[in-house]
Amino acid sequence: MKIFFLISAFALLSSVGICQQVLDGFSATDAEKQDELEQLFLESVNFSSFRHHLQTITEHPHIAGTPANDAVGEYLLEVMKNAGWDTRRYPFDVYLPNDPGTSLVEIVTPKRMPLNQMEYILEADRFSRHPDLHKGWNAFSGSGDVSGEVVYANYGTKEDFEKLAELGIDLSGKIVIARYGGNFRGYKAKFAEASGAAGLLIYTDPANSGYTKGLVFPQGPYYNESAIQRGSLLTENFTGDPLTPFEPALPLDGKVMVDRLDPEETQLHKIPVTPIPYASAAEILGQMQGMPVPAAWQGGLPFTYRLEGGAKLRVRVRVEQPIDFARINNIVGKLEGSTYPDEWIILGCHYDAWAFGATDPNSGTAMLLTLSQALGKLAREGKRPERSILIAHWDGEEHGVIGSTEWVEQMKHELGAKAVAYLNFDAGVSGKNIGGAAAPSLKKTMMEAAKKVDYPYADKSIYDHWAGDKPSPSIGNLGGGSDHIAFYMHVGVPSLSGGAGGPTLYHTNYDDFYFYENFVDPEFQMGGAVAQWAGIMALRLANATLIPYQIPRYAEDLESHLSNATSQIRQYDAGFDGFTATANAIADLKEVSLHTEKRMVNALEKKSLGPKQVSRINKELLGLEKSFLLEEGMPFGSWYRSLYASNDPNSGYASWILPGIQYEIANQSADGLEQWDQRYETAIRDLIDAINEIAGSLPPI
Repeated sequence: MKIFFLISAFALLSSVGICQQVLDGFSATDAEKQDELEQLFLESVNFSSFRHHLQTITEHPHIAGTPANDAVGEYLLEVMKNAGWDTRRYPFDVYLPNDPGTSLVEIVTPKRMPLNQMEYILEADRFSRHPDLHKGWNAFSGSGDVSGEVVYANYGTKEDFEKLAELGIDLSGKIVIARYGGNFRGYKAKFAEASGAAGLLIYTDPANSGYTKGLVFPQGPYYNESAIQRGSLLTENFTGDPLTPFEPALPLDGKVMVDRLDPEETQLHKIPVTPIPYASAAEILGQMQGMPVPAAWQGGLPFTYRLEGGAKLRVRVRVEQPIDFARINNIVGKLEGSTYPDEWIILGCHYDAWAFGATDPNSGTAMLLTLSQALGKLAREGKRPERSILIAHWDGEEHGVIGSTEWVEQMKHELGAKAVAYLNFDAGVSGKNIGGAAAPSLKKTMMEAAKKVDYPYADKSIYDHWAGDKPSPSIGNLGGGSDHIAFYMHVGVPSLSGGAGGPTLYHTNYDDFYFYENFVDPEFQMGGAVAQWAGIMALRLANATLIPYQIPRYAEDLESHLSNATSQIRQYDAGFDGFTATANAIADLKEVSLHTEKRMVNALEKKSLGPKQVSRINKELLGLEKSFLLEEGMPFGSWYRSLYASNDPNSGYASWILPGIQYEIANQSADGLEQWDQRYETAIRDLIDAINEIAGSLPPI
């Protein structure tokens, strides 16, 4: 599966008459030195190394918890150590299936027909015949052998299942077939099981990726009729290892013993679930005889989609999937800071994959290796960052964002005191289109750093290419689905996610090096460019005198999100008066933030801050995001502690900004709105107090 912060963008006339960025957190003099360092860094990035790393780590399929993935981890460890990073493994024993086991899908009546469950071997793509490739599978499926009539559930969202109930369609004992998209696949299984279904089949419809979009693989970048999206189904009300919520899944043979749940205490699915290609789905859907689907449910296969298959059409689904403890290993390297070693900038991407993982995730992995070599070269030349930079290669992400979560749970006290930011690059070089999402305090850093890096395929910067014909780039808000979750939503570390994307063969056996070099980036220029962008972000965060969070952005974004939430509520409660207390707090936050920002700029320009003042201010800055942490957590899961952001617990991927309020909206409820108004006001007042503490350490203007 499948973004940074920093600096104000004014223009400054330097002593040689060149227009140069003024950087948040730096004095003008220090910004000149930083500019010189950044030029050296840009020249240090070896673009050709990206291709070498990507080709090496995607030579074989490497699922989490397998020897093949361990071999990839060893390569990462070796490259990082050779680049001069203090690198170590962080092992965990987690409960997951690292092998699909056995499965079968067949039409039983009116005519028995076994259905294909694996990608075709293609003459053009040597990787497609690798002996270690598996059938399509969904990790954490239930095991069972079931047969039944068929019901089509569109995307299998909460709303789709509610629509089927409204239409009077009984799912008891039925085999549900749903297409990918609209939500995390685990929720399709959760809703199907809750509706009484006996089994679930999931497929990628050609309307979403296939011949309706363009040429299919190997002629083009879209799913062919045999391509299958694999993926986890894990849907606990927390993120990470299903047996150790809130605690790290430390090794079973280690010195520290961790209490683990019994698997029967978890919410693991009971019904068999497996993905199939759209050619196999067409054999089922094409024989259905029931009522035509609502217009929005029609897919791209060449016939009318129907809600039910009728009594004559029966399908069998059999899955036998073993689940047990497996060892996973995070590989984490540190380049210790020269001045503030206990303040950390962390960059990460996972390395485990469903097969080869050329775009997802290992384009991001190869990019971070390229970056580690460039930063290591600077350090050897005496240009070590002032704050420590960590680069993490996470394991077990594909099964449910497990490796990074266990590490955050293990390191949560240290992270609370030291982590400046987490930068995620999952599948970070999957195409040529720039994009990103970030916490409010990091959005400016991400965009300003993009101005410094050339876009490889046009005479413009990454920023200008990203913005397109708009005045500035569109930058999103973080949701679910990747390794930022625990950092941002559990322990309150400002986070971002970004890179370059495009059409991919997501989670299929075809996401291999052949696909990458033919359809993703044949010139192999984006890997180096994204490494430059990530490195500029990291270096600015690492070297700024004052941590360059964009403090006023909190009020700006909060105001917008609160207005949107109020409008949503008034759609079902016309008399709602609004979040008066929260709105007043945001107004105060805006005033305090702008005033404090001016004083920070003034203090830096006058160089009026001593080391103790700088240390005290940075400590306060590290605590800003934690103003949004609610000790008891969210009502949909106490593990999710951020009042500011969460993944949508009904879809998995989408972002819920102001999740306490969004939970009320999802339930069409007004009962808890007054309480949430008070909670959000309290959090914002805490943030104001923290900002005032910073202001109190600054000289007056």
